[in-house]
Amino acid sequence: MNKRQVLTAQELHNLAMNIVGRQLESEGYEFMGINSKPFKNPQFVCLKEKQLYFIVVRNVVYPNNPKMFEKSQILKVKEQASKFEARTYYAGVGLSNAEDQNLPVYLNEPYIVDYEGLVEV
Repeated sequence: MNKRQVLTAQELHNLAMNIVGRQLESEGYEFMGINSKPFKNPQFVCLKEKQLYFIVVRNVVYPNNPKMFEKSQILKVKEQASKFEARTYYAGVGLSNAEDQNLPVYLNEPYIVDYEGLVEV
């Protein structure tokens, strides 16, 4: 019997970034910079129609609400973005185990995504 492998915090963050990155790509954003470190902000710097965007991505563990964010951290990014006339967005991605949301997310097993898109801050 194979032992189940729990996804690490970095792996969950990377999964959240992939979900957001696919959305950005499908909506025509051009990636200027990508940072995959969980708390080194922003995760994405993008350009679309000559407008610059700073996007903060967070993996949010169940039962926490992926729509809620730490305002002090986001305001620091917004302040930095204003120096470049960039708009700031937050992308909270809730990831949980599909069989039991109280269990961790396991490698190669089904999971639930709770993501409603970008939120401008």
